Amino acid sequence: MAITRPFHRNIRSHVPTPSAGYSAWAFILEKDYAQNAPNFLRAFSIIQSDFERLCEYVQPSPEGLNAYSFRMHEMLMRICIEVEANFKAILNENISSRTKPNMGGYRKVDVTHHLSSYTLILTTWSGPQRVLRPFEAWHGPNGFGTGRSPDWYTSYNDSKHDRQDAFRKANFEQVINALAGLLAVLSSQFRTQDFSAGPDMISAMSPDYHDLEPAIGSLFRIRFPDDWPDDEKYDFDWLKLREEDIRFGKIDYDAIEV
Repeated sequence: MAITRPFHRNIRSHVPTPSAGYSAWAFILEKDYAQNAPNFLRAFSIIQSDFERLCEYVQPSPEGLNAYSFRMHEMLMRICIEVEANFKAILNENISSRTKPNMGGYRKVDVTHHLSSYTLILTTWSGPQRVLRPFEAWHGPNGFGTGRSPDWYTSYNDSKHDRQDAFRKANFEQVINALAGLLAVLSSQFRTQDFSAGPDMISAMSPDYHDLEPAIGSLFRIRFPDDWPDDEKYDFDWLKLREEDIRFGKIDYDAIEV
């Protein structure tokens, strides 16, 4: 049986119905869907702006991947701290008894958000197209959330605790992968909504230069997961559900074993 209420901070495929197009995204704009949602998107916007400035000095290309510096180390730290902040928000606004979760506990979010199925490309990349799957390592032999930590997160941890010997691990490649990871986590909560002050715009369909669909911030393109089993999809009419007192459900992360 499909899920009849959206979970806090969790988007997923919707059962095809006449209202599915609207119901698949409209609940994201409700203030009780996610606490302080615009702040999380603002933090990403600032990080992306700083990344674009970094790209004025190092071209996103195969030749630039091994470049490292204090600025890249700083950026990797900031990105991964923001990734952790998003994971904590997801757990805290659902059901989780872990007061100090770690990356092992965060793997549970892959089970509920299918993070390892997200695909992204960086539009400013020079050279043969580079497809990014920042959480692919989490999809282990036993399914979602059962694999190892992503390399970019390991590089973050290593260079944070031992900068003397692991400084080179905080390189441009891991900065790009980590930024894609942060964007995947945000997209798994807010789809393409950035909570900007401007009006929602409807544009005419036109051919796209890049593959996939535009992501938050417009620097990346994204493909959302299409591997949701029928019993894990949403199935509700938001026009009706939004009038009810209880509109959102909570994921019990304590019941998920990874």
